[in-house]
Amino acid sequence: MKSFMILGSVIGFLIGAGFSLASDCPWSTALWRASAAALMVALLARWWGRVWLQGLQEAIEQRRHLRSIPAVNPKSNAKI
Repeated sequence: MKSFMILGSVIGFLIGAGFSLASDCPWSTALWRASAAALMVALLARWWGRVWLQGLQEAIEQRRHLRSIPAVNPKSNAKI
């Protein structure tokens, strides 16, 4: 989870600083906006990481469950 938050904060900071500096804001305003963007994107990355990992765990459990069920042979159910 830490890696998602760190990556999100770096990306958010770069996006916030880039857009602020592109709109010719002073450095203090650009730093403030970049910090706020870093916080928001880090929280979104943490949420997305949890959703992604939960979905991955559910997929693994479903695959494990399907392997434990014996396969049905369609020819054995057919009437001769």
